[in-house]
Amino acid sequence: MSKLKFTRRYYNRPSDLLRDIRQIMGKRKFIRKVMREIISHDFRERLMMVVTEVNGCRYCRSYHLKESLKSGVSEAELADLLKGHIPKDTPPEEYVALAYAQNWAENNANPDPETWAHLVETYGNEKAEAIQLVLQMIRMGNLSGNLLDYLIFKLSFGRHGLVENEARFSIME
Repeated sequence: MSKLKFTRRYYNRPSDLLRDIRQIMGKRKFIRKVMREIISHDFRERLMMVVTEVNGCRYCRSYHLKESLKSGVSEAELADLLKGHIPKDTPPEEYVALAYAQNWAENNANPDPETWAHLVETYGNEKAEAIQLVLQMIRMGNLSGNLLDYLIFKLSFGRHGLVENEARFSIME
């Protein structure tokens, strides 16, 4: 008999979650600057949708879909982002960051040094750090949401906690 296995990334050690919380809390002042001055709302939502689509968090996906539309991201752009593609009509000044975000998420927050260097070269150190912080914040949300689903999955003996498109994240045993 085959059964679905939960394979989305989630926090499997409390110490990992605590580390990420400490790291982000240590940047509170910079977060305010990032949100108000450095990264526009629509750019931030595009970055968050790229990472969320890779990690598959249904809670973040639902929330950031609404926020993306409010911020002015078009439905066509969202459709591409939800397919895991960087939209063709992405503002040119955002393309490198979205490609970095996708690579960063696909590699479980461990991009190769050349990719990071290209981000810094393109945006400068402060904006690259701001982009990185946005990615870290959404990843923490994604892994936390997926952890909730994992707990629901385990407590319900696999009957709940999977998402509609779970086949993309799960394998048959």
